[in-house]
Amino acid sequence: MQSGSRAQYDEMLDPGGAVRPAYEGFRNWYDAQDATWLKRQDSEAERFFRRTGITFNVYGDDAAEERLIPFDMIPRIITANEWRKLSRGIEQRVRALNAFLHDLYHRQEIVRSGRLPERLLRNNDAFLPQMAGFTPPGDVYTHVVGIDLVRTGPDEFMVLEDNARTPSGVSYMLENRETMMAMFPELFSRVAVRPVSDYPRRLARSLAACAPSCASQRPVVAVLTPGIYNSAYFEHAFLADQMGAELVEGSDLRVVDGRIAMRTTTGYRPVDVIYRRVDDEYLDPLSFNKDSALGVAGIMDVYRAGKVTIANAPGTGIADDKAIYSFMPEIVEFYTGEKPILNNVPTWRCSEPDALAYVLDNLHELVVKEVHGSGGYGMLIGPTSSKGEIARFAKKLRARPENYIAQPTLSLSTVPIFTKAGLAPRHVDLRPFVLVSPGGIDITPGGLTRVALKKGSLVVNSSQGGGTKDSWVLED
Repeated sequence: MQSGSRAQYDEMLDPGGAVRPAYEGFRNWYDAQDATWLKRQDSEAERFFRRTGITFNVYGDDAAEERLIPFDMIPRIITANEWRKLSRGIEQRVRALNAFLHDLYHRQEIVRSGRLPERLLRNNDAFLPQMAGFTPPGDVYTHVVGIDLVRTGPDEFMVLEDNARTPSGVSYMLENRETMMAMFPELFSRVAVRPVSDYPRRLARSLAACAPSCASQRPVVAVLTPGIYNSAYFEHAFLADQMGAELVEGSDLRVVDGRIAMRTTTGYRPVDVIYRRVDDEYLDPLSFNKDSALGVAGIMDVYRAGKVTIANAPGTGIADDKAIYSFMPEIVEFYTGEKPILNNVPTWRCSEPDALAYVLDNLHELVVKEVHGSGGYGMLIGPTSSKGEIARFAKKLRARPENYIAQPTLSLSTVPIFTKAGLAPRHVDLRPFVLVSPGGIDITPGGLTRVALKKGSLVVNSSQGGGTKDSWVLED
């Protein structure tokens, strides 16, 4: 994600320096506060996060230390009207993703129609033959979805990527809001902001609604974590606690009488819905990686027998593939009969010779990403790379063109952050969280705003030095 030549859209200030309507209530409050007190509150926020234990691990870091995700106390604010339009676009896209996954694992009509090349599924590790012909309970594949959005203008929101496998970050959305309400309670009495604190209750209700037909009146929900050394373990434990669900590891579960059961002090008890935070490859040593100690032997047999719900469904990772992403406009239209409300970022598929030639000629001004990459790793940001870095990347690109997609530089919007010198603009993205059940689609108002804290930086990922801030959707 990076910035192009045209002027960036500032979400708080118009080109003349006047405060936009979305920020008026907040800015009036902010300007009336004592600067010294605000600096003290900024330090207090960091202490709050340290006390709560909101940390993450960075894989590949030699120190392997737990880090604090930096929190910025200036909220990112979205009007009710903007949110209505965004919600329509998000709902349309999530419906299309779910229909697409059903089709891929059944008749593959979109491939037969010629709209999606069959080669994108062939030899793609994210496509699971074990899911072919099977329909999950309630026909829901993507129970929890995170849609990453960027803004490039007053009415221009674009989808940067889809997270249909195991989207993370919701605990930070909730803790950011709790921190803001603890530090600035009077601010929330002056500005009407839609709440997000009921997300865990809505998640529990949505997952329970996806329970298999053999479930009891009150389905048993468990969160399956790889364990305390996972980078998102804080979130797994946090959500289980907030939902009133059991937090389990693979060693706590086994197949008993054709059901998945968890170990308790009084013996094994059946589980109806497993909100898994374990990757497909490690889910079942009998079906996938035989050396996995993180999953449950036989869980795929129980799942295919319709005796347990796994959220998100195995095989949903194919929808996160960045080559598939480039076909999302066609996918949305194919399954909904409508033009996409939210546009994709224009994308060159390097597997196509003409696109590869263009990308190689213009690497200095493009972003190039690995098809299966995430977390800001394995990518080239042309405008901020040296000639040597570009030359080395070009070599990798020629060797494995099908492994990459490229995108143009974008003028990403900026929002203010708090600095020692006062407010300063920084680039952001937004990850709204979406719950899907047979009863419908539920979009939490707001989401996780990730912010590039360094001046001029365009990478918002926490693993790459980014931070987070509270996202406000205003009441009407």
